[in-house]
Order: sequence, then structure tokens, then C-alpha cells
Amino acid sequence: MKLPTLAALVCLAATGPAMAAPKQHLVVDHSSPALMDKATAMAVWNQHLTARVVKLYPVAKWGFSSQVEGGFDESKTCVVTARAMMLPRAGKVLQFVPNKSATAFASQAGASLDQCRALARTKLDEVVVAVRSSLLAN
Repeated sequence: MKLPTLAALVCLAATGPAMAAPKQHLVVDHSSPALMDKATAMAVWNQHLTARVVKLYPVAKWGFSSQVEGGFDESKTCVVTARAMMLPRAGKVLQFVPNKSATAFASQAGASLDQCRALARTKLDEVVVAVRSSLLAN
């Protein structure tokens, strides 16, 4: 029987027991690709879905959905609407029966496409914070 080397034992001790990844809520984003990509929407959600939210609202029972829509009108004004909701889960899917929700609107005259996207991210962040705040207010 070959004994492990000291280096192998040190590496094993440094890694410790295998830890499971923290549980995360199911998040579904249905945003307009012109204003919000999925990675940006998920980054906003991940920033605000804290361990306390996971503890109070179990991932097996609750999930979240967001939607950012808008674009430019005839006068080249950027118009954005953002909505975030906490929804009950039914297995691996969300039921459209919002428990908490928030909606925000904004417009910016003379905005470029990048400025319009930044406004969309700001509004999504605003509604996600509003939903999270309503969940933790109790």
C-alpha cells in the first residue's frame, strides 16, 4: 500500500470537504434583446438575491421573472419600462401568479442606443431592489 505524500496531504487539507454550490432561485428574463441581454439581467438579479432572501423564500417554492421593453419613438426619445416579479414555482417552472411585483418607467430624449441600454439597466435594478425590499420589509 502506497502512502500519500506530504504534498498530497497538504493539498487535501487545504481544499477541505467538498462544498455544494449555494442554492439559487429560478430567474426567468423576457427582455427585449435590443435593450437588455440575459447576462446583464442575471447580473442584476444575482447582485440582489442575497442569502437572506434565499433563507426567507426557499428556492423550491419561489422564483423571479423580469422584463425590460422599450426603444425609440418617432422623436428619437428612448422609452423604457421594466418589471420584476416574485412568482411561485410549480416544479421546474414558474406560475404567473405574482406574489410581489414592481414596475418602473423612464424616458430620455436624444439618447444613443448605449444610453438607452444604460437606462434600461438602471430601471431593472430599480425594480429588482423594490421587489427585494418588499420581501425583506417584514
